Amino acid sequence: MADSNEMNINLVVLGKTQTGKSAAGNSLLGSSDFESRLCPSSVTTCCSLGRSGRILGLIRRNGCESALCVRVLDTPSYPHTALSKEQVRDTVRAALAHHFGEEGLHLALLVLRADLPLCPDESDDTVQLIQELLGPTWKDFTAILLTHADKAEEAGYSEETYLHSAPSTLLSLLSTVQHKYIFLDNHNSIIKEERNIVLTKLLNFIRKNNYQVLLKHSKE
Repeated sequence: MADSNEMNINLVVLGKTQTGKSAAGNSLLGSSDFESRLCPSSVTTCCSLGRSGRILGLIRRNGCESALCVRVLDTPSYPHTALSKEQVRDTVRAALAHHFGEEGLHLALLVLRADLPLCPDESDDTVQLIQELLGPTWKDFTAILLTHADKAEEAGYSEETYLHSAPSTLLSLLSTVQHKYIFLDNHNSIIKEERNIVLTKLLNFIRKNNYQVLLKHSKE
């Protein structure tokens, strides 16, 4: 938290190569802080922190409007084409402690592609990494971000029909994180109204978790 007229939320994006992690981070920030491009290998090799400007119109405190500031930590994918699991884990763990050790982490966003089926055991590696990073209460602090939702929509799927047709692997994962999920278009930039809808959903997840944070005071 900042002063009484400002609220900070701290997020980290995690996921596999080419799921759209960096693009999702840019959408949340309303910027192009993170490199995002099509590539046959993993693009992100180190952690990077992006900050939004002051966002108005989303939160009120004590009857007064407050500004929202979003901080997003972009991370190397796992599995990674050049880094081992240990290298990714140690890099992300150090970055979480450095950037969020004082204020804490509000949410980890596990990024999956809505336009690709999630096969059995496919998400296990990334989920295990999240468990190692966040500890036993990881489910309370993790939400699913389904990117490339525009492609699913083009194929005729609404959110409701998509989830009705989703494999048990995805439905089980959504149940594990208490159905905290958001569909996100992967256009180069989402309009302000769409971004505000996504941020409002994230704020609701954080509010339902009583504004708790992880990793606080772990900064060395």
